Amino acid sequence: MKSKRYWWKAIASFLMVLFTMPLGHALMIMMEHTMGKTALHYSAFAMGAVGMFMVIRGVFAKGDTRQTLWGLFGGLLFWTGWVEFLFMYFANRFGTQAQLDPVTGEIVTRPEYLILPASFGFWMMIMVMYLFSTRNGCNFINWWQRMLFRGRKADIAARPMTRHTSIVTFMELMMILWASYLLLMFCYDDVFLGDHHPVTFLAGLGCLVGSFFIFAKQLKISAWGANIRMAIATVIVFWTPVEILGRMNFFDEIWVAPMEHKTEMVSILIVFVALVIYLCYIGAKKKSNKVNE
Repeated sequence: MKSKRYWWKAIASFLMVLFTMPLGHALMIMMEHTMGKTALHYSAFAMGAVGMFMVIRGVFAKGDTRQTLWGLFGGLLFWTGWVEFLFMYFANRFGTQAQLDPVTGEIVTRPEYLILPASFGFWMMIMVMYLFSTRNGCNFINWWQRMLFRGRKADIAARPMTRHTSIVTFMELMMILWASYLLLMFCYDDVFLGDHHPVTFLAGLGCLVGSFFIFAKQLKISAWGANIRMAIATVIVFWTPVEILGRMNFFDEIWVAPMEHKTEMVSILIVFVALVIYLCYIGAKKKSNKVNE
């Protein structure tokens, strides 16, 4: 029997999460260009704190869709404020130099991203915890557990963690974003590969193909909250080749210069806000229906 596909839910969820990528980049750049250094660092730290509060607030929210949205948007603010801006602060404070194009002299990799690969050990530390200590619904982790543990998976990863949808969404976003950045930075590093190396191109191609497989799974998910959570993986994996192609100058990254592409960025923002309002409405409607029942 052919399984039903939920095209509208999958496309709406995908677009909403997708638009957070250019909007997040644009927000960082606008903050850098409109704020002094002191105000920027305080604002960024406050942004991360607000994000953490939103994620925790989501634990107590009612409804799977609402909890997912709290975890997603809180996680985005957390990542921008307490990860990206903090790396920027310490890179600038201790004089890390940006990577420049030897021909044009333009910045190709900002200082904060050059030191981000040093966090690989911390990423692996958390992955070891997930691999050995929890049973979960992540296809990537489940695949590794089957490869590593074979028939002993049920014994080694016997139980799931306490499940709060907001925290699950938050951690999914953090770990996949982190993994994506690590992959890109190691690929871009001339000591390892380089941004024009065939393996870097193949990594991007692999992620592009993989994103279609993830989207195919997303199409079969009927619940809005779960669909959005799957869209996080779809979008981040899809965005990896976008970053690689932008690095190779296949197209202009309008989110890198948002003030020069105001019409495009405003259009993305309007559609994004409309989708968020719609999803919040759907979440409120489902809650109202449950109360009436």
